[in-house]
Amino acid sequence: MVFLGSAARRTWTGLRSSPGISPLCRTSARSYSSEPTSEKNVPYETTLKQQGGAAAGPTKPLPRSADVVVIGGGSLGCQTVYHLAKMGLTNVVLLERDRLTAGTTWHTAGLLWQLRPSDVEVELLAHTRNLISKDLEEETGLHTGWIQNGGLFIASNKQRLDEYKRLMSLGKVYGIESHVLSPAETKDLYPLMNVDDLYGTLYVPHDGTMDPAGTCTTLSRAASARGATVIENCPVTGITVRADDLGVKRVRAVETDYGTIETPCVVNCAGVWATKLGEMAGVKVPLIAMHHAYVVTERIEGIQNMPNVRDHDASVYLRLQGDALSVGGYEPNPIFWDKVSDKFAFSLFDLDWDVFMQNIEGAVNRVPALEQTGIKSTVCGPESFTADHKPLMGEAPEVRGFFLGCGFNSAGMMLGGGCGRELAHWVIHGRPEKDMYGYDIRRFHNSMTGNAKWIRERSHESYAKNYSVAFPFDEPLASRNMRKDPFHQVLTEQGCMFQERHGWERPGWFSKDGPAPALDYDYYGFYDVPKNTTDKYRDLLRKEYTFDFPPHHDVIKDECMSCRQDVAVFNMSYFGKFYLSGPDAKQAADWLFTADVNKKPGSTVYTCMLNKSGGTEADMTVSRLEPGDANLPLAVESDGDAYYLAIGGGVAEHNWNHIRKVLQDQGFRCRLVDHSEDMGMLSIQGPKSRQVLQEVLDTDLSNEAFPFSTHKIVNAAGHQVRAMRLSFVGELGWELHIPRDSCLAVYDAVMAAGAKHGIINSGYRAIDSLSIEKGYRHWHADLRLDDTPLEAGLAFTCKMKSSIPFLGRDRLEKQKKEGLRRRIVCFTIDDKVPMFGLEAVFRNGVPVGHLRRSDYGFFIDKTIGYGYIRNPDGGPASLDFVRSGDFTLERMGVTYKAKAHLKSPFDPENKRVKGIYA
Repeated sequence: MVFLGSAARRTWTGLRSSPGISPLCRTSARSYSSEPTSEKNVPYETTLKQQGGAAAGPTKPLPRSADVVVIGGGSLGCQTVYHLAKMGLTNVVLLERDRLTAGTTWHTAGLLWQLRPSDVEVELLAHTRNLISKDLEEETGLHTGWIQNGGLFIASNKQRLDEYKRLMSLGKVYGIESHVLSPAETKDLYPLMNVDDLYGTLYVPHDGTMDPAGTCTTLSRAASARGATVIENCPVTGITVRADDLGVKRVRAVETDYGTIETPCVVNCAGVWATKLGEMAGVKVPLIAMHHAYVVTERIEGIQNMPNVRDHDASVYLRLQGDALSVGGYEPNPIFWDKVSDKFAFSLFDLDWDVFMQNIEGAVNRVPALEQTGIKSTVCGPESFTADHKPLMGEAPEVRGFFLGCGFNSAGMMLGGGCGRELAHWVIHGRPEKDMYGYDIRRFHNSMTGNAKWIRERSHESYAKNYSVAFPFDEPLASRNMRKDPFHQVLTEQGCMFQERHGWERPGWFSKDGPAPALDYDYYGFYDVPKNTTDKYRDLLRKEYTFDFPPHHDVIKDECMSCRQDVAVFNMSYFGKFYLSGPDAKQAADWLFTADVNKKPGSTVYTCMLNKSGGTEADMTVSRLEPGDANLPLAVESDGDAYYLAIGGGVAEHNWNHIRKVLQDQGFRCRLVDHSEDMGMLSIQGPKSRQVLQEVLDTDLSNEAFPFSTHKIVNAAGHQVRAMRLSFVGELGWELHIPRDSCLAVYDAVMAAGAKHGIINSGYRAIDSLSIEKGYRHWHADLRLDDTPLEAGLAFTCKMKSSIPFLGRDRLEKQKKEGLRRRIVCFTIDDKVPMFGLEAVFRNGVPVGHLRRSDYGFFIDKTIGYGYIRNPDGGPASLDFVRSGDFTLERMGVTYKAKAHLKSPFDPENKRVKGIYA
């Protein structure tokens, strides 16, 4: 019999000279045994695998039509069809090419951890847990295989324990029990554990494990009982897509060798095979298949009833398997499965011990009894991974009616319940209930989703970093410099540390130590790719890896204070820049935007866009243009109404698709044109911005001649630009929207004119601080898809006093009448400690919410946070409710007295944006 420690020792002997081996591997002498077992088998007592092979033909006749066809009978497919049926959609079909769970679900480890560094994910996991542990059994009388044995997170250093303490604080808001344990307390809980190198642990008693076969069988039976049809042994061979009368591509049917099902809606839950299914419909599905493995041990005396373990620093997990353990993890050199086979059902790969041994070393270190424990079997199967280690969900931009529910990065079982419910709601109602933007396929720019290099590099890095600490200021190293604006080189030379958003390189902050460009990705030195030995960008980035004030805190302060006291220039070229024009443009603008944007030409209006539930799909500025001839890219040809939309670049794809979908659904005759790549954008802000720009622009910049929220085409150093008097930092300032070929000349002129006024380059880290200090919202931070403008303190953007209808207005009117059940509140603390969001908010000692976003305000010299609070009694979260409470914020288990503000503590009268400086 092979022993776990012996397998690792044998492999380590052959590889110890490799520079990529984890430092957790031990090199002390060990005994040797036979070759590792070749037995491949999952540890579950029951699987849905047919020993005699798949039956010939479908298990049920195919209907001629269906409202929805779900393709793929794994966790997500079963969860989605169940929730569709539960929501009342009974004419639903699930097609599985083999048997349920045959693809990747059958070999999953089935772990469920309740705490994640995302409030939405905590809620998704909670639904899965409640469904699997209680609701399904009550509905069907069947046991899903849920086992609640708890979860234990291992911390080998302070930063890791700080991360866990942040999760603990967030968990208090959701009523999730967790405890920070000392090494000694951990040893009492888990006697077989080595705690000599521990800093501490986080124990979550109500975590557990799920059984794939039991879960999916129960879901399919419950769905069938509600009217859904589950058909196995029926591979899909094609998706029929046709353009409608307006040229919009829509799903029409699903084709198989056994018949065609007419349907307007397909849900792609095909896992590893989702890319091929997408190709059938002309849809890009940016995921990649990799080998993912664990081994199952022989019996271990004393392991019974122990919690599951995640040792993130060793990149390993230990799942209780009766009286044994399943041992797996995430290695930095996973094996890509480049030739995905359609015949791979209930199948496993041979385990590559040279790759997997790093996980064994970490496991043996954590539970020394494994040193002499036999290996019963190996489990190495395919899993699908994505560029940011998040699933792919929502309606595909290319084809209406084609939905994604795939790319779950080996977390499909634990996220399946929550995501299946949201996906079902998405299909039926056109949008999910929760803020699912982090999973929405539209979070990726369309130029990325078909880029094989980007998909492969990003997916590799996300896999390798899956167990890394989730630091606030982390940035990817893979696939950088995909989209660069005209200022990229000159800013690189000035020490710009770029952030990656939507493929764009945007300025983060400016190092005093010279250029630090992001280099080509080196795959951590694996796959015969030479490792970047000198990487200044990576080295500076790693210095930011902390939950304390980062080492470049003072650099960010200088950028902020220069903006507040003198003048700063921000490169915001990554913004989306769209034109909306056409015969129905005014009708479309009235319906799309919450604010009245139909003021006189030359006006610029800050507005929101809503969904039909009143949630905020976007915030942006909309500028009404003069009718006239084309002056591309500064203006489009228009014989009527035309609007210029400037949108945060990280969400531009999402906004583009939302607008396009609304135009299609309403039948508006409009043109939507994207000129994001054709223009740069500089924002010059600060008390001295007028003095600087008056030397550059050929127009009067006085308050009377150029009021706030107006725009005009002017000359800047001999080049035409569109100048807008706006601010996202709360200062006097202008944005210059510049044709690409003119960008550098205008930039040089601005910097030359600003030299005597102390002008500096500033980045988005400064914008984050300045904007939160002023109280300006960041979309998808303190303003999300599930927040209404009324809750977010943006009622002023809504034309409620007019009679003009707009999308979501009815929901706002209803909410206004009934009173807000939650509202955003600004908090400050006097203690000099950093906060980053997710900190729990307590009112009179009772948890009422958590911070969505937090940063340090350098002008007021305080930590600032914004979060939504609820009345725990279920009543309205009124202004009096806020005023009458005593608030505290919890950071890593420590509470701090906080002051609640109903207005921004910085310049609450908005004098500075008007150019009024005391």
